[in-house]
Amino acid sequence: MQAVVLENFGGPENLRYVDDFPTPSVGEDEVLIRVKAVALNHLDVWVRMGALAVKPSLPHILGSDVSGIVEKVGSLVRNVKEGDEVIVAPGISCGVCHECQSGRDNLCKEYDILGLRSKGGYAQYVKVHARNVIRKPANLSFVEAASYPLTFLTVWNALVGKGKIGPHSRVLIWAGSSGVGVAAIQLAKLMGAFVITTAGNSEKAKRCRELGADMVIDHYTEDVPKRVREMFKEGVDIVVDHVGEKTFWKSVECLKKGGKLVFFGTTTGSYAHIDIRYLFVREIELLGVYMGPRADLYKITELFERGLLKPVVDRVFPLQEAPEAHRYLEKSLHFGKVVLKVD
Repeated sequence: MQAVVLENFGGPENLRYVDDFPTPSVGEDEVLIRVKAVALNHLDVWVRMGALAVKPSLPHILGSDVSGIVEKVGSLVRNVKEGDEVIVAPGISCGVCHECQSGRDNLCKEYDILGLRSKGGYAQYVKVHARNVIRKPANLSFVEAASYPLTFLTVWNALVGKGKIGPHSRVLIWAGSSGVGVAAIQLAKLMGAFVITTAGNSEKAKRCRELGADMVIDHYTEDVPKRVREMFKEGVDIVVDHVGEKTFWKSVECLKKGGKLVFFGTTTGSYAHIDIRYLFVREIELLGVYMGPRADLYKITELFERGLLKPVVDRVFPLQEAPEAHRYLEKSLHFGKVVLKVD
């Protein structure tokens, strides 16, 4: 099959297009999907660079967010059939442990993400367990459908599961033009919150407002905590931080007493200075987020089907141009998602 293969850890030049990679064979409870589109995430970049503690065996295939057509099903599969248009829930778990049975599969001790250790969707075909296959919203194209699973699932867990967002909430979202940023703006507004976000230029700020942001701060030229406190003297209820080291303590400074910092991702580094006294005196909650329960992806998919959430796709590259797509993503030129189209 056609695939983009990671041969060595490092830069985008280590991604090589091949047309003779072995097609996966499916077991009795698995599904083979003919990939039509696969979205990029920063996770792809970190895996490619070998920057994570968990590293896949090489050669490897990246790609967590997949949409496509069911090519083949195992003998025990009942939830989909050949020819169905589907998306893939990117979180992979054992399915039988206490956490999985409790609906908290993202806490499974065997948890993986498609394209992290297991081979992902930068390919003509991908295989997954039947429980990871969800019917694609009929009103979305394959490119649009590939753009939302990982980011929206993570943000749903952050805002709804951990943050307990409500119509009274005041929310700060860092980097609103990113994949998780556009997801967070939309979900926060859908829940009735007042949304502050940051952006790196006027065009991105304009588009954040079009998505529903009530206030946009330039994170390159302005003091974000100061601007937040000018709007809300006591601070905000929730901060969504997926940037990491450079913004972590600034996020804490933006919170009101009893506020929640929901965080995931370390684009700018993994270490942050923390004044413990500030946290306990103000009863600040630090809530780590790692993807989210697979069941929540069904709720999100329904919201897309009803038109209450909208995919935001910045640019589409052919599969063969995956290295260039990585370079584009790393330059932060995008607003929303970068997607590879597979013919």
